[in-house]
Amino acid sequence: MMNPLIAGRRGLLAAAAALPFLPHGAGAQTGPAGAWPSRPIRFIVPFAAGGNSDVTARLFAARIASRLGQPIVVENRSGATGAIGTEAVIRSRPDGYTLLIGSPGSIINGPLLTAAPRYDPIADLVPVALLGQVPMVIVVRPGLPVRNLAELVAFSKERASGVTIGTSGVGGANHLPLELFKAATKANLVHVPYRGGGSTLPDFVAGNVDGLLIELPSVLDLQRDGRGRILGVASPARSPQVPEVATFIEQGLQDFLAASFVGLFAPAGTPEAVLQALQAALAEAAADPEVRSRLASFGADPPTPAELTTPGVAAFLQGEMAKARQAIAVAGLKPE
Repeated sequence: MMNPLIAGRRGLLAAAAALPFLPHGAGAQTGPAGAWPSRPIRFIVPFAAGGNSDVTARLFAARIASRLGQPIVVENRSGATGAIGTEAVIRSRPDGYTLLIGSPGSIINGPLLTAAPRYDPIADLVPVALLGQVPMVIVVRPGLPVRNLAELVAFSKERASGVTIGTSGVGGANHLPLELFKAATKANLVHVPYRGGGSTLPDFVAGNVDGLLIELPSVLDLQRDGRGRILGVASPARSPQVPEVATFIEQGLQDFLAASFVGLFAPAGTPEAVLQALQAALAEAAADPEVRSRLASFGADPPTPAELTTPGVAAFLQGEMAKARQAIAVAGLKPE
């Protein structure tokens, strides 16, 4: 089942793959000839539709199209843990018409876990803004005889075949937290990588994988209707959306935090004026009470003022890179 944001916009999302987000009103201004933007803008989501990145991209695209005076088309190009869509943006003209919706898999983990990465996210992209962050969770099938993280660990060690846990892919946003959890608990968990967070849900619901390490929004409905059981939330405090679920820290995993960010990125060399126009539109959207309500409805934290600037996002990414490198070392992972 779709997460709350998708459920609240079924009609819009059903057609979103084919139709752009149109500006409201017939009299939207595009500025003088040659000024940006003078034609539709594309947001490339390098993962399958329905995941956290996709939903957040569509939320903001719908809000800023009217301010910018041009349609925004959200296009999903999944594959290679986000590398295919990311490369498409990097190779595009730096004119502000092809932009990337980036997340930890494509911006942080993927490049660090690839022996010969095909792009450098720091050199090849310029950060425009963060759009939000959501905590990660471990969710299991309701038939699995476990109700918390300790029981999951114990059960996995007793089961010869272990417990299968799906993620968004090798090097994806969820991969490193899973490896850290395994290293910290010695749980017998078998990693099952998929092509994006949205691709994991059908297999999970069908019972083909025992559990998922995934963003909270993607499985809120499964928790609420009994088709999944969230065992822990990797946030500093319990989520208001699932207050009955203890955090990883409460369950004995000291300082265990894992969140997935969604950000907007442009090819290196994009004009500063374009970046500033985008940031102004995104800041207005982030302050919109409806947008903030939607983000809160699925446990996402809205961007801070600093995270709506290029220097602020750059500093954030440097910190995320450092944490990811430490996690890779702790988990003993080698680039492939």
